[in-house]
Amino acid sequence: MNIQTAHTARAPHQLVYQAVLAAPFAKLGIHIAQDTVQTIHFLAADYPAHPAMCTLSHRVCTALLRYFADPDYRFDLPLAWSGTAHQLKIWHALTQLSAGHTTSYGQLAQQLNSSPRAVGQACGANPLPIIVPCHRVVAAHGRGGFMHAVSGAPLDYKAWLLTHESRISQGA
Repeated sequence: MNIQTAHTARAPHQLVYQAVLAAPFAKLGIHIAQDTVQTIHFLAADYPAHPAMCTLSHRVCTALLRYFADPDYRFDLPLAWSGTAHQLKIWHALTQLSAGHTTSYGQLAQQLNSSPRAVGQACGANPLPIIVPCHRVVAAHGRGGFMHAVSGAPLDYKAWLLTHESRISQGA
């Protein structure tokens, strides 16, 4: 399984998306295989959208649209969990983070007996962003990186997601 994310218009070669969903901040390429969600890639806003090609990709699109309408929406989808034991431990911990709340790389590292850098690397390698909410992990002072980037479009995506979810903690 490819665990890299596309930052802008670059999509992984040889990967067929079963849907490309227009999100409020970018397009999302959804890759399904073996009846599980394998990857979600952030694509440039001008990347061509296309409708769901299978039942599961339709479910994923519907779930993401519900999340965009309600940041407290809880995903219930069959996910491909493929990574190192350490990545899996971190990704599973991310699913326990509530919308509207953040934790720092250091806090999560301490909770999981890891290091902040290792947590950041696992977050950057997350193949299922939004559904596995790595955007909720921030630096001790500031937002931190996103998708192995410290500037550019990935940080704009993270900012949008955190702002979207901040409506919950503000009681909106």
